[in-house]
Amino acid sequence: MRLTRLLLLTALALAIAAPAFADATAFIGFTTTPANRAAKGLAIGSGFLIVAFEFEYSDTSEAPLDGAPSLRTGMGNVLVQTPVAIRRVQPYFTTGAGGFRERLGTDTETNIGANTGGGVKITLLGPLRARVDYRVFKLRGEPLHSVVHRLYAGVNLKF
Repeated sequence: MRLTRLLLLTALALAIAAPAFADATAFIGFTTTPANRAAKGLAIGSGFLIVAFEFEYSDTSEAPLDGAPSLRTGMGNVLVQTPVAIRRVQPYFTTGAGGFRERLGTDTETNIGANTGGGVKITLLGPLRARVDYRVFKLRGEPLHSVVHRLYAGVNLKF
């Protein structure tokens, strides 16, 4: 009986779900902890009307004179967003987790971390959008900086 109910609820949820969409973002920006340095990366996502999932890879350069390590992250994220753009702007909130590698000179730390943030996707022309995003990363283990802030802007293609 429970299995039948579960199957019926699953079938109902799939029947009324909004069509899936996907998007990809190439971005550049900066990481501010402990000093400003260039960050670049890619995000690829898919989802439904309000909830989406994405995988993001980011690479922040090292600044040895400032004692600022390089930081590479690979995070899986959940986005909660408005169902449609409001005046060409679609705000979102995101949170996720994944792995990171921090390196300064010969010192490295590889571990897991989490991130929280948000941003907006701004419709430019057809499926082309601009994306602005702010994230706070909390890194586990023994990184030089356990809380890292990043801001980026990118080009987003919705398909």
